[in-house]
Amino acid sequence: MTIKRTRATATPFRPPTKKTESHVIARAKRESSAPQRLQKVLALSGFGSRRDMEELIASGRVTVNGEPAKVGMTVTASDIVRIDKRAVKLQTEPLLPRVLIYHKLEGEIVSQDDPEKRASVFEKLPRIRGAKWVSIGRLDINTSGLMMFTTSGELANFFMHPRYEVEREYAVRVMGELTEEQMVTLTQGIELEDGIAAFDVLQDRGGEGSNHWYQVILREGRNREVRRLFEAVGLMVSRLMRVRFGPVSLPPRLKRGQMLALEDKEVRELLTLAGLPIPRTQQRQMTAREKEQVGKVFTPKTRTSLEKTVEEAKPRSARKAGWAKASPATKQRRNDRNRGRG
Repeated sequence: MTIKRTRATATPFRPPTKKTESHVIARAKRESSAPQRLQKVLALSGFGSRRDMEELIASGRVTVNGEPAKVGMTVTASDIVRIDKRAVKLQTEPLLPRVLIYHKLEGEIVSQDDPEKRASVFEKLPRIRGAKWVSIGRLDINTSGLMMFTTSGELANFFMHPRYEVEREYAVRVMGELTEEQMVTLTQGIELEDGIAAFDVLQDRGGEGSNHWYQVILREGRNREVRRLFEAVGLMVSRLMRVRFGPVSLPPRLKRGQMLALEDKEVRELLTLAGLPIPRTQQRQMTAREKEQVGKVFTPKTRTSLEKTVEEAKPRSARKAGWAKASPATKQRRNDRNRGRG
């Protein structure tokens, strides 16, 4: 896929800074040896976005050299950092992150912890060693379209932080049709329960019967914001699909439920657009299967939450019996998968 830098129907996407690759490499060298804020280092190490790490530190689960950590404190590579008493390997110099895009289905949630055991997008993400997938923003259970995941907390923070005003573009189907007055109101601003909200771009895309399509663009990611704006003028959204997030558009070849791993060149373009250092170090070692998936559309395999619940509920003796009955080839595949080979 190609990372788009501008869009004719909206204000061109502009990164906060414009730096050459030599400048960002020099910056990376300086930052790798100098003390850095703890939340930034944890984000670089792949434990989540910077805001996630601030919450983790504030919860008291992180220690530095045996003492409770504080948000904003600085650390170096020689400090001993633990999360829940488990020592973590700090990555003070960023590795080239991995980025996945996914065509989310309606009915899936964007959460790793759901008491109702509903289908989650995280169940479909490929396993990675020495890193963690971070969701770049969210979509509610009834919204489909473009989702992005990365191993870089810094990159995720850029896309999600309100001060960067990264554009989100949606295709919206509503029951009924907006009047000219309503369209003006939606672009000038409406008072919602969490403040004034408005669309930066609102364009009529036509429709048939009672259904009408609109293209909307906004620069923030408040909960159910698109739906609430239309509800504020008396129209109900019957279908909502995100088609672009910043410079990344949903490729036509990426069908519902499919994933695509961006190539190194595309990841570097995203880092440059975000004003982040271009790492000198390549990505963490990938398996042969992971390398095959880069740049190619693939359909992820997953077990449903119900299947996992049933499996986990089986007595240990029953699970052992099932393992004993497995063929040698099946046992070998399971062993290879557990070791990260497949």
